Amino acid sequence: MTMESRPEGTSIEKVLKEHTEHLMGIPGVIGTAIGECNGMPCIKVLAEKKSPELLNKIPPNLDGFPVVIDETGPIRALD
Repeated sequence: MTMESRPEGTSIEKVLKEHTEHLMGIPGVIGTAIGECNGMPCIKVLAEKKSPELLNKIPPNLDGFPVVIDETGPIRALD
């Protein structure tokens, strides 16, 4: 779905909520968030490491919102 075909009134929060479970099921994904990309809202997918497999499984946009993969490295709880 492109930006032009996004249903009017569709919020990025709703889109993220609808897709987070699927995104978190992709091996290597450790989180999702709402961010800002080029001054516009976007969906961020947090991954320990970017890989060609990961790039092939995550779409470039979800319901008209751009998706960006952020490589975070390992995330561990503090002692």
